[in-house]
Amino acid sequence: MEIWINPACSKCRSAIELLDAEGADYTVRRYLEDVPSEDEIRDVLERLGLEPWDITRTQEAVAKELGVKEWPRDESSRDRWVKALAEHPKLIQRPIITADDGTAVVGRTDEAVRDAASRVES
Repeated sequence: MEIWINPACSKCRSAIELLDAEGADYTVRRYLEDVPSEDEIRDVLERLGLEPWDITRTQEAVAKELGVKEWPRDESSRDRWVKALAEHPKLIQRPIITADDGTAVVGRTDEAVRDAASRVES
């Protein structure tokens, strides 16, 4: 299991505390420093069952500079969104937890974090 975090984010810190309390075995990825590639982002999106605009933080300053709220949200625009996430990782919603069973969750609630922690391969 891997968790993508920004240490300055309270939701990320809460998720780490909860994973520790659950005794989960995980790896921390500080994704602002260890930036995911476009392929890694596509893989996580597939695991999440989401589109890139679903995990984009549209209120970030860089999002406003890029005008992402105005971008089309369709298949033909998908690569543009993924490229923006890879080039500006601050836009990626956090924390993202990749579970051992091949799925992933955006761990913004305790329930989502517990759900990811429970998805251990047997």
